[in-house]
Amino acid sequence: MNKLDRTAKGVYLIAVTPFTEDGALDLASTDRMVDFYLDCGVTGLTILGIMGEATKLTAEESRTFVKQVLARAAGRVPVVVGASAAGFAPMKELTQSVMAMGAAGVMVAPPSTVRTDDQIVAYFEMVSETLGKDVPWVLQDHPVSTGVQMATNVILRILKNSPTCVMLKHEDCPGLAKLSAIRTAITKGELNRISILTGNGGGLFLPEELSRGADGAMTGFAYPEMMVEVCKAHAAGKVERAHDIFDAYLPLARYEQQPGIGLAVRKHIMAQRGVIASAAIRKPGPKLSPADVADIERLTQRQVKRLAELG
Repeated sequence: MNKLDRTAKGVYLIAVTPFTEDGALDLASTDRMVDFYLDCGVTGLTILGIMGEATKLTAEESRTFVKQVLARAAGRVPVVVGASAAGFAPMKELTQSVMAMGAAGVMVAPPSTVRTDDQIVAYFEMVSETLGKDVPWVLQDHPVSTGVQMATNVILRILKNSPTCVMLKHEDCPGLAKLSAIRTAITKGELNRISILTGNGGGLFLPEELSRGADGAMTGFAYPEMMVEVCKAHAAGKVERAHDIFDAYLPLARYEQQPGIGLAVRKHIMAQRGVIASAAIRKPGPKLSPADVADIERLTQRQVKRLAELG
């Protein structure tokens, strides 16, 4: 597998982790899920992320899942593995393990314990040192989940200090101004070129982010073909077409991004689509009500009509 680099573009789909009804890893569904994502045309995969329930897996389960995904992807697309950890020892251990298996790189978010700008910058200097000079990594900026606010100047400092950081996963919201500022710094030569993939809410701002200079998306949605087609249309200069495709999926994407039940919605739809055998979420986790399921059915039916009208 080729390693991740600064030219990465397209859709790196944040994968869910399939479980059986009794909470065990479902490796058969994992294979089917990887095939599904690749059939949708994704450029890469990102696993063991926040929506992948990484914190609910044991270290051995994490390695088992990564091995299964890499075997199924079989060099067809790069696979990024979430390596955020409470300490540097487990971060290094997991990173060395997955890179040896063939991962393209790892993704790291700041811990909630860092607060000041200097603490954040110093933390990621230690990340680069821990991962080593041969491991490309992704900086995840997701303050909603981490509680850590990284201002534009802080991100620029991190990127300048960390030559092995080749990608920014931009998930701040509102964050369009930050995205524009970072891309402008690159254009002016103040910063080396870096891949910027966006992750706001299943692509809820994807068309605008692409117009602001994003290279694509790194997020999840039960209909990844939406993000793939939006990125393709935008790259071809068909900006209005990109917005039209996005609009057709927006109501369901919005529903899936509800705090608390979003992952349950995504897994329910994926199970309905036959991608995974069960919509099970490991405890603690939400469960959909009959009213939620009715909402999803209605939204799905309306989406089918909009897509037919779009042609």
